[in-house]
This record gives sequence, structure tokens and C-alpha cells, in this order.
Amino acid sequence: MNKVQGKVKFGGVFGVEHWRKGVLLWRELAPNVVTNQGMNHLLDAGFHASSAIATWYCALVETDTTASTALTYASPSYTESTAYDEATRPAYNEAAASGQSITNSANKAVFTIDATKTMYGAALVGGGTAGSTKADTAGGGTLFCYAKFAASRAVVDDDVINLTYTLSAADDGV
Repeated sequence: MNKVQGKVKFGGVFGVEHWRKGVLLWRELAPNVVTNQGMNHLLDAGFHASSAIATWYCALVETDTTASTALTYASPSYTESTAYDEATRPAYNEAAASGQSITNSANKAVFTIDATKTMYGAALVGGGTAGSTKADTAGGGTLFCYAKFAASRAVVDDDVINLTYTLSAADDGV
């Protein structure tokens, strides 16, 4: 087998803002891992004529879970937070790709917290039979990526977490 000469790098980052009563308490850019499941989906949808996932969803994580490419939708190893007012996971409403990047920065995912919790990370999920359902792991979806925050964040009722996700791709120049 011939050695692969060119490589494409994918990198993503979650932008997280924590607001309380109109005051920004915290802002972070949290780099993520793209899971093996997420990469396989990209390859299958882009080159193997598999169906693309029409809507992706953002999720917050309330357990101190290390990021790993081995995480899957069915076995994420983290506990997804459901402690927010919105009835479903917020949709990832991205703009068209430009400059080898895609983002939802113009339409952030909003979580209005409804309990006292500690948040540790964020994820992007989609597909399956229940992609919008909070904490669903049985619907056969795809866990595209996961990021653990640099530090845990304590949240209380009526705090707002705004989440953006930017995915970029670049040829390594070889």
C-alpha cells in the first residue's frame, strides 16, 4: 500500500459565554476532539453517498469527562445536562462554509439554565431518531465532537450559556 502523502487537518473550537442577569461572567474558547464516529460520518457523507445529517444539535456536559476520539453517541462516557428551560437540544444553525470554516457564530445555541449545576464541557450531536431529544443516547445518532472546558463552571437558575462551534479544515501543504 502506498503511503498517504497529503493530509487534511480538521480542528474545532467551542466558544462559550456564561451570562448572569445581563453580566458576562466567563468566556472561553474550548478546543475539541472530533470523534472517530464524527470523522467516519464526514467521510461517508462526503464520499460514500451516505446521507448527510440535516440538523446538528449542541449539548452541555455536567460530568468531568476527558475528551477522547473513542466517544460515541451511544456511549459518550459523559452525562449530558438537561438542566435548561429549552424543551429540546438547541440546533446548530451554521452558515455556509467559507474560507474552509463553518460556524454558528451568527446564530448561537442558547441554554437558559434551570437548576444549580456544574458544567464541564460541550458536544455536537445529530442524526438518528431523536437528535433533538435532551440526553438521548439510544436514537442511533452521531457524536461529532466533544470539548472539556479548561475549568468547570458553576451555573444557577436563569443563567444563560451561549455556545458557538467553529470547524475548520486545512491541507497540511504536503
